[in-house]
Amino acid sequence: MDREEISRRAHADHPIAAPLDDDAVRGLLERALPRDAGRVLDLGCGGGEWLLRALAARPGPRAEGVDLSERALADARRAARRLGVEDRLVLHREDAARFTAPHAFDLVLCVGATHAFGGLLPALAAARGHLAPGGRVLVGEGYWDREPSAGAVALLGDLDDLPGTLDRVVADGWTPVHGHVSTRRELDDYEWAWAGTLASWALDHPGHPDSAEALAAATAHRDEWLRVYRDVFGFVCLVLRPTAD
Repeated sequence: MDREEISRRAHADHPIAAPLDDDAVRGLLERALPRDAGRVLDLGCGGGEWLLRALAARPGPRAEGVDLSERALADARRAARRLGVEDRLVLHREDAARFTAPHAFDLVLCVGATHAFGGLLPALAAARGHLAPGGRVLVGEGYWDREPSAGAVALLGDLDDLPGTLDRVVADGWTPVHGHVSTRRELDDYEWAWAGTLASWALDHPGHPDSAEALAAATAHRDEWLRVYRDVFGFVCLVLRPTAD
């Protein structure tokens, strides 16, 4: 079982691949989507859950998603058909960092996928290149809530604290107009869902050739969360506008 398939199964019960509950996702989309939004882009869309919810919430926008995973994009297509929004959704199997489009977008999302660009600021630079005048970016990024151990840094990367994250964003030419800091409940619910969903799949399929590997991956993930980063990791989503177009 490759990492992509492990992640796909682990997110089956928490399709937003970030520590956010449904109310937080709804609120972020309401604040991020301009009232007259015509086009929405998700860079690193995975199964397209953000786009599907945006399309279900508003009758007007058209959406495009970019991801390298054909399995995730196939999941997004099936979900779009179930919701009746497939005519407003276009999916691209491409490297999000190299994606180009002939038109600009009123909202560009990159939540939990900044690693695909090499970090937060490169992701924002890519988003800026797709943004229409007056448009907004919705980005989600991890940060250190307190001093991390060397093991936490090795596992999750050299992150800033929350004020430092905002300082970098502002210095890069963005103005935050809304945000959401994930609560302890959201963070814990996400991790329990990730490990628990994967473990449940393994236990429900004891004869599957990937069962033992899936159960080991769930156990390892749970141990890393509880022992390495639970008490130091935070997650923030920011709705941003360019300080000067």
